[in-house]
Amino acid sequence: MQMLTVSETAELIDTAAEMAEAAREATLLHFRSMALLAETKETDRFDPVTVADRLCEERMRAILARRRPQDAILGEEMGRTRGDSGLTWVLDPIDGTRSYLCGTPTWGVLISVADETGPIYGLIDQPYIKERFEGGFGRARVIGPMGERGLATRSARPLSEAILMSTFPEVGTAEEGAAFRRLAGQVKLTRYGTDCYGYALLAAGQIDLVVEAGLQPYDVQAPMAVIEAAGGIVTDWEGRRNPNGGRVIAAASPEVHALALRILRDEAPISDAVG
Repeated sequence: MQMLTVSETAELIDTAAEMAEAAREATLLHFRSMALLAETKETDRFDPVTVADRLCEERMRAILARRRPQDAILGEEMGRTRGDSGLTWVLDPIDGTRSYLCGTPTWGVLISVADETGPIYGLIDQPYIKERFEGGFGRARVIGPMGERGLATRSARPLSEAILMSTFPEVGTAEEGAAFRRLAGQVKLTRYGTDCYGYALLAAGQIDLVVEAGLQPYDVQAPMAVIEAAGGIVTDWEGRRNPNGGRVIAAASPEVHALALRILRDEAPISDAVG
């Protein structure tokens, strides 16, 4: 892991905050606009992108060009920009563009900075309700309509009492969907369609699990930083920390993580015990 001074971490935190403020302004210019149109990035399914996605990333990149030109960037809409500092900003200007198009406030702006080990600091920002979840560099907090408070994931409890979230009921491939349904069949409640906000709720201690597949680095790195800072765990379905995305399981505790992994991998016996 790259060693950073106190002044360097302060600069990264301040840069991320400036980017998040710029992203709020850019995304709210078009949110719930009747004139908003979406293109699709794929031909076989609806994978939308809007003028708001592009404007948001443009404005965040402009801040990095001014404040952190030495850093690399990976953004969903504009790809990779090289850097030589050993740090990479990973940006998703609107995580949940489908939700954005529907007018629901469960989309968010994802901002993280990573070294060679993965994300070391991240933000999940929901501009419309002005709620920002922050994790890394000794911080784990949410600031929003109810003020500021610390983030802490929920303590371990039986899967039969757990709450599971995912963005799409289909999850991924047929095999991945079957694995997810095995897990969903053993929890108390399963909810869909929350995009990055589900990860924020896990960090805030509201839910126990988020399970998804087919994710990209810009989908997972900011949530990973926030959840880990709050005491949770984010891995692939084999239990390995994987900032590159793919199959992702985020859990509030190691105990719940271990139980859920066994079900996803169809390993027996399955125990509902914790602790």
